[in-house]
Amino acid sequence: MIARIYGKVVEKGDTHVLIDRGGIVYEVFVPAAVMHRIEDSFSPGQEISLMIYHYYQVEPSRSIPVLIGFLSEVEKEFFQEFITVSGIGPRAALRALNQPISLIANAIDEADINFLKSLPGIGQQRAKEIVAKLQHKVAKFGLIQDSAVKGKKTCPTDMEEEVLAVLMQLGYKKPEAQAMIGKALENGARIGTTEELLNEVYKQKKVK
Repeated sequence: MIARIYGKVVEKGDTHVLIDRGGIVYEVFVPAAVMHRIEDSFSPGQEISLMIYHYYQVEPSRSIPVLIGFLSEVEKEFFQEFITVSGIGPRAALRALNQPISLIANAIDEADINFLKSLPGIGQQRAKEIVAKLQHKVAKFGLIQDSAVKGKKTCPTDMEEEVLAVLMQLGYKKPEAQAMIGKALENGARIGTTEELLNEVYKQKKVK
């Protein structure tokens, strides 16, 4: 099994990086929470070291090796804890972890269902199962120094799309509305519903 890859960044996509190691190029999938830090710190041609979670995606008549990368062992450890929850496999966890791991860990420890169900693919029932399985087991991950990217995401959530539509109906231009939503998310770490996001946008508008 592959445990770590060290090599040059060949390409960065929305959800993966290509790493050249001695002429062999590996495709490594990366959770959005980690990808933001890679985007900020590594450019094509630079060398990077990623801790790897290596598994096989089994499909009819074939088994596909999949590599998921992390910048530290502690991030990988959190991922491994997260996929112990019933119904959350590696692919689902890869998609769900689009917020800094420290914020997700804190939400689990505080049983913040609204925050957890705002993660892609995590509904109300699954959020409750995450808390039931992991509460008081992941507190240490809340100390990871990654909260500076808490307002960034690879793609907007349904909640953000709804708020964007409302703001545009109210007369705001799309770029302005997107900036307002981004600022509200950056300042409101526990936003989990459309109404809460709209309220935070309103509060940010008032303090200008």
